[in-house]
Amino acid sequence: MLALWGGRGAVLLVSADPERGALLLERALPGDPLWEVVDDEEATVIAASVLLRIWQEPPANHPFRVVADEAEAWMSRLRRDWEGLGRPFEERLVEAGEEAARHLSATQSDLVVCHQDFQGSNVLRAEREPWLAIDPKPIVGERAFDVASLLRDRRWDIRADVIGRRLELLAAELGLDRERMRGWGIVHALYWGVEPAKIEEDMVECARILAAL
Repeated sequence: MLALWGGRGAVLLVSADPERGALLLERALPGDPLWEVVDDEEATVIAASVLLRIWQEPPANHPFRVVADEAEAWMSRLRRDWEGLGRPFEERLVEAGEEAARHLSATQSDLVVCHQDFQGSNVLRAEREPWLAIDPKPIVGERAFDVASLLRDRRWDIRADVIGRRLELLAAELGLDRERMRGWGIVHALYWGVEPAKIEEDMVECARILAAL
């Protein structure tokens, strides 16, 4: 993924040793995370500017996973884990995730290689460019999918007004459909927030807020 970016909006991959699993990366200096930007609207606009730089079409015969193949399996696992945990939150939220995954997976267009974990700790202040992305978890999907982590960023401050404002800002800055971003936000928050042995309450709350917006 870093090689695909070629340093555009992201830390530069200087060299790699696949046999050892070793990477030599550009150092982002001063390296402050985007979380250090206190104003949430300012941070969201900065994040959008980085996303616009890193999104690229997937190369032919790429090795990355594909959202269309993954999303419904994520929701199948969600329901299984939700049942196994004794149905710890409302079923209508699980159903909202399942419905969004089915509809959005089947209607994607203009696919790119997504970062998938694009949030404030993975965007660092730098010198070569003002901000650089790090630590991707690449997957091929539509752009609206890739804002999912950003919608629930600063998990200590998950509130309906904050998430709603981010939706509106990102729709304006990125030219994306608000409802598709909202739907993917539900899917991704539930997938990452429900595990076989536990749930992340703040993730579930984010999905609940998005479902109500």
